[in-house]
Amino acid sequence: MTLTDLKYIVALSRERHFGRAAEACHVSQPTLSVAIKKVEEQLGVLLFERGTSDVKVTELGERVVEQAQRVLVEAAQIKEIAQAGKDPLGGALRVGAIYTIGPYLFPHLIPKVKELAPRMPLIIEENYTASLAESLKRGDIDVAILALPFEQPGIVAQPIYDEPFRVLMPADHAWTTQEAIASRQLAEDQLLLLGAGNCFRDQVLEVCPECSGVAGLQRTLQGSSLETIRLMVASGIGVTVLPSTAADTMPDQNKLVAVRPFESPDPTRTVALAWRVTYPRSGAIDVLRRAILECHLPGTRPVSGAMQGVAA
Repeated sequence: MTLTDLKYIVALSRERHFGRAAEACHVSQPTLSVAIKKVEEQLGVLLFERGTSDVKVTELGERVVEQAQRVLVEAAQIKEIAQAGKDPLGGALRVGAIYTIGPYLFPHLIPKVKELAPRMPLIIEENYTASLAESLKRGDIDVAILALPFEQPGIVAQPIYDEPFRVLMPADHAWTTQEAIASRQLAEDQLLLLGAGNCFRDQVLEVCPECSGVAGLQRTLQGSSLETIRLMVASGIGVTVLPSTAADTMPDQNKLVAVRPFESPDPTRTVALAWRVTYPRSGAIDVLRRAILECHLPGTRPVSGAMQGVAA
């Protein structure tokens, strides 16, 4: 049994389809099928149930897949340990961010990291929190940038900055006469939200609990982005809530919208870095955190204090 065999097992468990798993591993489907069949014969157990349209992992197979994932992560760390010993700031750093952070952070972060660590290019991706958590555990990314709370076994989360929420409205909206908006006012207008499953949507509904129970109030945009919602507000359909990094510069870019803060105490989210406890390139994490803080993102307030959320 080789590391490549374990990679095939993990890919098939994730994709639930031989063709897609083979594509993800950059091999032919027969190659992957033969390798997995060989492993099953060596172990003397069935890891996968083959159906006509999909593949299911057996109960024993789930345990084997979990162990295979751990082995692959530990094996990958051999190279990371060697790299950390030579130069922790040499070599690419794989960074993931949630959709409501990445577009507003990465344009500032990439040149700042280039300045601080020119030999450490960033390989970036955007995804949902749950997907980034899985990518961290599999070793597909080295560090994630996301909103707290976030607790996962084997992952440490370190707060970086607090980010206040803003209300975005059409430039001719009645609320523009106010210096600050009360959260309860959101229930009085057409509120535009991200689709279900996005953590920022949940945070907005926590700000205004009345909004989730008012029929016809919410205009949920399934699978949409904050950028799409900003454009819909500009068109006059309704109002929305945005993090300050997405809102504070908007009136300068689009005269059709206006931004107002919430009444004190303003609702906020805490953005954090998360990485595996065993990740050896601590110097790379330190530089990334410094670079994020030196971006001075609009409205954000740096968080001081020790790391939190360590789980073994």
